[in-house]
Amino acid sequence: MQTGIPVNVGSTDTATPMTGNLTRLFIRDHGGSTSIIFGLSLIPIMFLVALGLDFSAAAQKQTQLNTAADAAALAAVAPGAMTQTAAQAQTTATNIFMAQASLIPNLSYSNPTVTVTQNGMTRTVTVSYTAYSINSFPNVFALLTKAAENQWTLNGSSTSTSTTSPNINFYLLLDNSPSMAIAATTAGINTMVANTQAQGGCAFACHETNPSADNLGNPNGEDNYTLAQNLGVVTRIQNMATATSQLMTTATDVMTANNATCPNGPGCYQMAIFTFNLQGNNGSNCNNTSIQVIYAPGCAASSNLSAAQTAAGNIDVVEVCKNSWLTCSNDNNDTDTDFETAMSAINAIMPTPGSGTAGNPPQEVLFLVTDGVDDEVNSSSCSEPLDSGNRCQQPFNTSWCTTVKNNGIRIAVLYTEYLPLPTNAWYNQWISPFQSSISSNMQSCASPGLYKMVTTNDDIAAAMETLFQIAISSARLAQ
Repeated sequence: MQTGIPVNVGSTDTATPMTGNLTRLFIRDHGGSTSIIFGLSLIPIMFLVALGLDFSAAAQKQTQLNTAADAAALAAVAPGAMTQTAAQAQTTATNIFMAQASLIPNLSYSNPTVTVTQNGMTRTVTVSYTAYSINSFPNVFALLTKAAENQWTLNGSSTSTSTTSPNINFYLLLDNSPSMAIAATTAGINTMVANTQAQGGCAFACHETNPSADNLGNPNGEDNYTLAQNLGVVTRIQNMATATSQLMTTATDVMTANNATCPNGPGCYQMAIFTFNLQGNNGSNCNNTSIQVIYAPGCAASSNLSAAQTAAGNIDVVEVCKNSWLTCSNDNNDTDTDFETAMSAINAIMPTPGSGTAGNPPQEVLFLVTDGVDDEVNSSSCSEPLDSGNRCQQPFNTSWCTTVKNNGIRIAVLYTEYLPLPTNAWYNQWISPFQSSISSNMQSCASPGLYKMVTTNDDIAAAMETLFQIAISSARLAQ
């Protein structure tokens, strides 16, 4: 009977494979572990997100602080601020930074460190700051960084540099002696010579004192100046007057282009115009040496500048010369170009120069326009032979140039060439012996780089403007 009954021998073997399979299935089932892993990772993810938000906010604040530092540094070198002292510029920069920083939320900050360095005309401003970005998740930050401050430290700096034009006073000392009344062009010289044959041919439009006494032989007894006007001949001295007027216009244009903040600068130019012409014999002074023709502050009201330009344009120094002779004795003497007296007078007028920066006296430039020949009564110190009337004609004595330059004043020299007149007996006797030294003598009077020479047919206005531009450019570089 038992042979047909199944024996339950393999029941245990049958159960073991089933249990192993279930175990394996459970192990391979990842559905539950995802939730567990997510749950375990959620906390650090939240920490990292919070940290990222605080870091991003701190970075944005630093960008804003950098912008504030830039604005502060630039404000301290703006044209208006360049007129301020270093201490005032420092206050300006600090106020600008603090005003912008106050608009940034969740920020702890203090006054920036502002350094203002003034080197001549160049100002350098550095604005440095340290601030703290207050975190929105301080506990997270403290936990992850183990920092007690619960804030990000922010540092930065900005530097700005500006170079300004100095304030400069220009003193124009213009030679208005009769020899400057030579015709300005070759054609003009030829016209004058052709129409003054009774005098032996004279290229000068004003080289006599009393036409009726001199018997010039001109129509209606007129003098050479009137003759030149009637012939339409332009003289060198007329060109000098026009050039002086144009120079003031150029100075005004430069100031406008440089956004000059006048009257205290930077970049303001003032012009004082003087002539030198000692009238009369033996030092008789009819017109006063170094006459102050017009004083024209370059930054003054336009009406004053206009008046100065009009005056400069109307300086008819030859006419002044001629009319003044009528009030003097010894009318037939030409000794009226006393360079030493003129330089002594202008040196006494010019004050001690400064750096030209805000709060300091202006720099100074003496602008000398002349043909370089001294003509005065001198019995002892003349380097050339004297005529019978003790008339000394010689190159300018440049000792006064040295004195002026030693005072810190630069000298710009425009030498209007004293033209050789080989057909003229007076020239051959008195001027020709030292003609070749006039130019080098005047060049030695000038400061380095501030010398120009013009001759017949040259443009005096362009030469004066070139010297002016060199003077203001070299002033910036030298300081």
